[in-house]
Amino acid sequence: MTDAPVPITGMGCICAAGRTLPGCMESLFRGARAPAPPVRFASNHPVRYPVFEVPGFEGPPGLLRTSALGLHAAREALEDAGLDRETLRGMRVGVCVGTTVGCVLSDEGFCREHHAGRDPDMASFRRILHSNPAEAIAREFALSGPLQTVVNACSSGTDAVGIAGSWIRADLCDAAIAGGADELGRITYIGFISLMITDESPCKPFDRDRKGLNLGEGAAMLVLESERSRRRREKRARSFLLGYGSAGDAYHLTAPRPDGAGLRNAVAEALSSGGLTAGAIAFVNAHGTGTPDNDRVESRVLGDLLPGVPYHSTKGYTGHALGAAGAIEAVFTASCLARGMIPANAGFETPDPEIANPPVREATAVSGNAALSESLAFGGNNSVIVLGKG
Repeated sequence: MTDAPVPITGMGCICAAGRTLPGCMESLFRGARAPAPPVRFASNHPVRYPVFEVPGFEGPPGLLRTSALGLHAAREALEDAGLDRETLRGMRVGVCVGTTVGCVLSDEGFCREHHAGRDPDMASFRRILHSNPAEAIAREFALSGPLQTVVNACSSGTDAVGIAGSWIRADLCDAAIAGGADELGRITYIGFISLMITDESPCKPFDRDRKGLNLGEGAAMLVLESERSRRRREKRARSFLLGYGSAGDAYHLTAPRPDGAGLRNAVAEALSSGGLTAGAIAFVNAHGTGTPDNDRVESRVLGDLLPGVPYHSTKGYTGHALGAAGAIEAVFTASCLARGMIPANAGFETPDPEIANPPVREATAVSGNAALSESLAFGGNNSVIVLGKG
């Protein structure tokens, strides 16, 4: 059965590309990117792998950086949707936020003090317990609708948007703030280096010479709203959530299944739930991490299922923001669809003979009313959403 479109009335974003969604889009189409060694934490690794940090951002002292980034994006999304605190009080509003690092209940300083036999200050631990990303947003705006934090590796932000859409369709709430948030940290940085999937230079998604990803951080939020509520407020939709699909590979902890079966199933489910065919898709915002295996598998699936459809990865501008990545790419996808243009696939210079259908090399005009945004996660999860033009 085809799902009803869910209006998206507001969007917000903060990442290395900008502090607001319009600022991010300006950077993408200008081709600006500036990965650099991390400045917020130190590492004794001999290679200073570049990352995409959000410069100069400091959140409230009582919250983890992840939750502070999420709040920043939520404020922009609510303002974009024309929803102030007084209006929100009269609505049923849910919150669904995807994350990975933001839900790791660990603190290096606290743990070192404890293992050294000292009595560490509990303030840092209380801050962790106070910083569930979804709860932080609900608490800030006094929201009492459904509340969920999704921790599903790199598909978390995409899954959060899909789940929130199901809440609206089921009439569990009038509106939902949905997206993802994640911060950079030393443990994550060293962990990904140990997996040998990070590039010591700016990442090159789908390029022949790609060596891996660059980590990033940030947050993006979307305001999904029921059609009844949108009409009552006479608010124009920025975009529509048309479909959502999720499927597992059950193949490997970190590598995608070589035949891309899980991604194929997720794309098929997303299209089917939106009542769409491949011919309706204007472009694809690919997961495109820059790792050899991911890009090879993803490009083959796209070539098979959506032949001739232009695609690109925006991680060359933001890095891989883990649980926030799918949400960041969702707002980028909706914005590009409205603009009728997608930016160049940053870092792509040399075609890979194993990739028969390369990504776009320059800003490219697109036509159509729907686009895909894909997330491929550790653990074999694949999640896809279809967004429609507002």
